[in-house]
Amino acid sequence: MTAALWTRTACTDPYRNLAREERLLQAVRPGECILYLWQNRHTVVIGRNQNAWRECDVEGLEADGGHLARRLSGGGAVYHDLGNLNFTFLACQGTYDVQRQLSVIVEACRLLGIRAEVSGRNDLTVDGRKFSGNAFYRSGEQRYHHGTLLLDADMGQMSRFLSVSPDKLQGKGVSSVRARVVNLNEFCPGLTVERMCETLREAFGTVYGAPAEPFPAARLDERAAEERAAFYASDGWRYGPPVLRAARLMVSERFGWGDLQLYAEVQDGRLREVRAFSDAMDCDFISRLPQALTGARSEPAALAAAVRGAADEACADLAEDLARLLLAARGDAPV
Repeated sequence: MTAALWTRTACTDPYRNLAREERLLQAVRPGECILYLWQNRHTVVIGRNQNAWRECDVEGLEADGGHLARRLSGGGAVYHDLGNLNFTFLACQGTYDVQRQLSVIVEACRLLGIRAEVSGRNDLTVDGRKFSGNAFYRSGEQRYHHGTLLLDADMGQMSRFLSVSPDKLQGKGVSSVRARVVNLNEFCPGLTVERMCETLREAFGTVYGAPAEPFPAARLDERAAEERAAFYASDGWRYGPPVLRAARLMVSERFGWGDLQLYAEVQDGRLREVRAFSDAMDCDFISRLPQALTGARSEPAALAAAVRGAADEACADLAEDLARLLLAARGDAPV
């Protein structure tokens, strides 16, 4: 039987909360699953490989006292405020089970009289409208799955600071961010964060077959988490590497698995200073692309070969989609 442990923080600083999440990942043991509940105040959190300036009105957010944060997992940008509750399930490979973890959220909604369902690659919806987006990360044998729960979030602020591409909205069959998402208090009037936390703990115990126990505080190195928060708050991590002035856009495409933009300088027929931005869930493959493509000849066949060489079995489909696009773009002419 999997041991179910839960922990909650009252901290609303995004950098400390992300650092605490990482330390919990390092602390999780085989045979247990940890549920971590947390909130961020007035924050846009982007995926590991996203271009901050494309996904968010960074200047407007920061001028308004908000925070830009970047997480370790892939996926797209989300807006957090105190009307939103975040959850993270942390487990080792043998006990990590995304469907079981998602069923905790669905069960919690059922207990509140809300008919939720899993939709697409990473969403939870009610009546076709999204209230939760999910993303995933692995480090060795340890895994986590985290997401948002919109309870009473400010949809106006969400629309103001998130820059969702028209292609993504069209793919969902909607015209705006606000039309696509919904707060759970529309289906459960008066729903509070406190009640949602209690219901999640109850659902967690139900799904895992025993009452959820508090995570032992002594197992979490709070001092190390505080030190790690400085990394998450750093400009280099939050904003990511700049797109150099001499770089040109090589690829801008939306695939079934997410969007992708590739920038590079081209010197003497070879790619230099490659940058890759994407909301793909497979963040490791996207992270490997710049190194794989740097130094490659700019001909389509050479670039396609470099892309395929960066792939492992788990991301072979992504690599093949990109390789085919590169091959089809200009025939045998330089990209």
